[in-house]
Amino acid sequence: MNPKVVDRFLDRAKKWNQEMTLLREICLECGLTEEFKWMHPCYTFQGKNVVLIHDFKAYCALLFHKGVLLKDTNNILTQQTENVQSARQIRFTGLQQIIDLKSTIKAYIFEAVEVEKAGLEVPMKKTSEFKMPNELKKALDNDPDLKAAFQGLTPGRQRGYLLYFSQAKQSATRANRVEKYISKILQGKGLND
Repeated sequence: MNPKVVDRFLDRAKKWNQEMTLLREICLECGLTEEFKWMHPCYTFQGKNVVLIHDFKAYCALLFHKGVLLKDTNNILTQQTENVQSARQIRFTGLQQIIDLKSTIKAYIFEAVEVEKAGLEVPMKKTSEFKMPNELKKALDNDPDLKAAFQGLTPGRQRGYLLYFSQAKQSATRANRVEKYISKILQGKGLND
């Protein structure tokens, strides 16, 4: 625990400084341990990640690592993107919103702590359940070496490629992405290796 790192993070935050400072206070009032992970303030319970404070252009957020397991009785949790399986956010666009929701935020944090105490885990989708873009399927069908190399990748590396290739809206872009990464796949490397 090094509060000075979080202090520096908050001091440098131009847009959401007051909001994130209040979120920090709420997390600490709930008895969580303050850490700094993934370049953001992270709050843990007995070494388990519970919530993370994020800042974006249009909002700041309190991200619950296992938010999908929370009851969300107030219907305020948001799935950041369609590919996020576990985490959920409460998004804020102003200080008053946080002040008004303070007791609700605390209730969600305490529920997230109970999830950790119970040892609950989020069932994650298997790699085989992710959609394979047609452009990748075609490339794999046309090149047995590429197909063998792709199948030899770790599940995480396969998912990384599947998600990255699928994100492109146009077929030409997906095909270009596949072509660009063929050599990395053949070398057994992941998207970011």
